[in-house]
Amino acid sequence: MARDKDDDQLYEEGEFSLESILKEFGGAAPSEPEEPSPDPEEIPAPPEDEEGDWREDTIPFPKRLRQAPVQREPEPPPQEPEERPERKGVLTAFPGARGVQPEERSEPREEKTPSPEVPKVLDFPGQEPENPVAAGLDSLRRRADEFADHMYEEASAAVASEVRKAERLIPGVDEEETPPVPRERKPRRKRPPAPDIPPAELAKRYGKGLKGARGRCALMFLLTIALFYMTLAESHPLPVPAVLASNAVWRCYTLAGIQTLAVLLGFDVFVRALARPFQGRTGMDTVTALANLAVLADALTLPTVWEGILPRLPLCAPAALGLWCVLWGDLQKRLGQRMACRTAASASEPYLVTRDEGKWNNRDTYAKWSGPTAGFGSQIQGLDGAERIYRIISPLILIACLLFALMASLGQGRPGDLLWSLGAILCAAAPLASTLCFGLPWRRLSARLSKSGAALAGWEGLTNTTGGTNLLLTDTDLFPPGSVKLNGVKIFGEVSIDKVIAVTATVIRDSGSGLNKVFHDLLRSQGSVYRRGEKFTTYEGGGVSEVIRGELVLVGSAPFMVLMDVPLPQGLNVKNAVFCAINGELAGIFALNYTLSGAAPLAIDTLIRAHVTPVLATRDFNLIPSMLRQRFKLPVEKMEFPSVERRRELSAEEQSHSDTLTAVLCREGVGPYAEAVVGGRRLRTAVRLSAVLCCLGSIVGALLAFYLTFVAAYNSLTAINLTVFLLMWLVPAPLISGWVNRY
Repeated sequence: MARDKDDDQLYEEGEFSLESILKEFGGAAPSEPEEPSPDPEEIPAPPEDEEGDWREDTIPFPKRLRQAPVQREPEPPPQEPEERPERKGVLTAFPGARGVQPEERSEPREEKTPSPEVPKVLDFPGQEPENPVAAGLDSLRRRADEFADHMYEEASAAVASEVRKAERLIPGVDEEETPPVPRERKPRRKRPPAPDIPPAELAKRYGKGLKGARGRCALMFLLTIALFYMTLAESHPLPVPAVLASNAVWRCYTLAGIQTLAVLLGFDVFVRALARPFQGRTGMDTVTALANLAVLADALTLPTVWEGILPRLPLCAPAALGLWCVLWGDLQKRLGQRMACRTAASASEPYLVTRDEGKWNNRDTYAKWSGPTAGFGSQIQGLDGAERIYRIISPLILIACLLFALMASLGQGRPGDLLWSLGAILCAAAPLASTLCFGLPWRRLSARLSKSGAALAGWEGLTNTTGGTNLLLTDTDLFPPGSVKLNGVKIFGEVSIDKVIAVTATVIRDSGSGLNKVFHDLLRSQGSVYRRGEKFTTYEGGGVSEVIRGELVLVGSAPFMVLMDVPLPQGLNVKNAVFCAINGELAGIFALNYTLSGAAPLAIDTLIRAHVTPVLATRDFNLIPSMLRQRFKLPVEKMEFPSVERRRELSAEEQSHSDTLTAVLCREGVGPYAEAVVGGRRLRTAVRLSAVLCCLGSIVGALLAFYLTFVAAYNSLTAINLTVFLLMWLVPAPLISGWVNRY
């Protein structure tokens, strides 16, 4: 068979020919025709399988293998091609190949037995020999990886001592957490604030009429006792005038007259309570005032409705008792406001306490700063916590009481019991502790804070005091002026003492440290003046630096000097001192004595128990957690210590604060600071708990009175029984108010 030139070339280069490919994949060598084909590029048809069918599978081209040239057998003499059976849809060669034409259809012929001499299966070629170049590259790559894993061990061993030194000398600091996604809150509807009157003028206003209010409150209490005496005389053998003992109508009118006198004594409170609904500020005192009106009208009309023997007495005693409680609670609130205003006005430059949102670690933080008391007078005149709750629940209670009275009287066909039902339900729904929920704890807490030099700025500053919060403590909070004293000064080298004191005082002043007063007094005693500095720098190691007249001045603690490679004297044993170095040489040591007030540890412990985390925003490089724990036994593990830059930001005077005041402080130290914050949080909890109990008692009383009036239980719904029920719901208020200032 004629061979193509390309085939000859591949054959000479050691590649497989078409015959060897067919032998390798199990195909028989094609038979050559007897006469050469006129077309030199003709390709033989696919071979037959053992059963005589034509092979239909496609033969993929094998990979290139390194193999010796195949010896070819001598070609047999050419024979004429035989006719092949017709196969529909099968081509004799790959479609589209060069020189390949579709096979002509012909009649089927006899099967031809394949030659047994040609093997149909070849052995799989052996594994290729390993490439030495690739093996060398793999070995080199493994060595490079091993070297990269250990290349920094020697360098790490060299700097390990420096790292350990820094970790030992530099105090640890706390970092802030990632801020969570803020939840959008619906803004509250705010009422127009009251006029911002100065605290001194407000104190005078609250002080006016206090003696008269005390006298009126005492007289009303006596009238209330007289009402209960007359009520008990109806069922008990108590001495009463003969006219009243023999005539029930006169007894009824007498009770109405005494109640009228009680209402006149508390007329200001009575009128203000009735005017609240027209101002959109309905409260429980409004329920009490309407109860007195209904009971008084029932007492005046009872003899005309029931001619002859009266089936019951009016409920004048419990109604007057409720009005007296309102007057007494209002008096307690005025006393507390007067004390708070007098305390806030006692200092010309007081400290203000605000609760700033998300200031440290994405949590609200209490901050103490100096400024005018703008907004104090407006906040203290606002509504208290109990009134804000009553403003929502009292209109519903009034509507329910009116409906219950109509159902119990007109609904049952007893129109004569309308005033009795309305008065009884209103009296049962008017808790005695309505104004005492805020008045009692507010007066007691104001009296305690006034002794400490603190005053709460009304309820407005206490609205967001729940949950975990932070509290910033600066140098003067822990150690007020006078708590740090100078023990001695030691000068090194040839530098004059005036220069050392001047440069040290200058750096301390520019750092804003709490030691400024100590060095200012020392500077004045030596007759020196401050110098002009530049390039002020703070360090995490516990020190600061500044360039003064071309000289680098380092001021800090002993560990800071060690970190800055400043040589210190041998055997130096100074626990708390300020070191000064000029151009890398130690120039002076200032020994200090820190004295912590006895109230400071108690105040910090009170803050921690109230879930308020103290944050040390100090600038004095000696005030670090290790010093506070070892020297003063403070629980620093429950306190937070930010980085030096963050501490400077938190204690900066120019930082922004909330517009709502929490408290006003007139004294230094952490004691008044902690008492105001913790007292405000406890007051908020106590007032809300007492107000909720009052609302619950009001609902229960209204339902119970509705049932008794619905069944006309005159003998069960008496003045004494109703008073006992109201006194039972009064007990929690004094107990809770006594808990507020016990911390």
